[in-house]
Amino acid sequence: MIEHKPFAVIFTVGLALVTSGAQPAAAAELNPAARYHQCLALAETLPKEAFEDAIAWRDEAGGPPAEHCAATALINLGLYQDAAKRLEDLAQRMKGRPGFKARIFGQAAQAWLLADNPNRAEAVATAALQLQPGDIEFYIDRAQARAALGDYPKAVSDLDAALAINAGRPDALALRAAAKRFLKDMAGALADAEQALMVSPGHAEALLERGNLRRLKDDKAGARADWLEVLIVAPDSPAATAARANLERMDVRK
Repeated sequence: MIEHKPFAVIFTVGLALVTSGAQPAAAAELNPAARYHQCLALAETLPKEAFEDAIAWRDEAGGPPAEHCAATALINLGLYQDAAKRLEDLAQRMKGRPGFKARIFGQAAQAWLLADNPNRAEAVATAALQLQPGDIEFYIDRAQARAALGDYPKAVSDLDAALAINAGRPDALALRAAAKRFLKDMAGALADAEQALMVSPGHAEALLERGNLRRLKDDKAGARADWLEVLIVAPDSPAATAARANLERMDVRK
């Protein structure tokens, strides 16, 4: 059996940041925007310290920015469920600024996926799309959730919508290839995997998926080549973990 979680989360913590060189001890001297950027930047490198700073700031009436930074730090600490709950609650309480609220829902969807709760991920990704229709990232988030729930037709529908916005997204192409494979559309799956690799040679998830498809066609040499390439281009990725498992299974059977 091929080892592959086809909709691995592609997650970038936080929003677009402008990092500050100031240290946490000087945080109180910063204006709120600068403190927010500093806290988010710290959440990527020292999440425990960032969480403590964010909670202190929240208690000083830091409001949604402080709460968002605390949740982001929890993601980097691997506390995905707690982070997802905080993000979803924050988004639900926010007034105005629908674009920013949608992005918080989107981050919550990704956190719920990391917490292995695709039901909540689907719900909050849908909420994000209602606030900001036509956003490619939210379509991809919801497709990941729907695939994790085994609803591959709806996952493909979301990825079709995403690729109608940007036909050159290799991540969406690789994800759709995996969904099509589960729907037994092998020709469509291979076409998507090949297109992803044309756009982004060395894309780990697309290589993994093409290897899966080659193995299903009994092209063991081709599958091995793709899976070994995954180990070279992304040795610490979830795709590499799946590729190693596939290689081991194939070698055991041999």
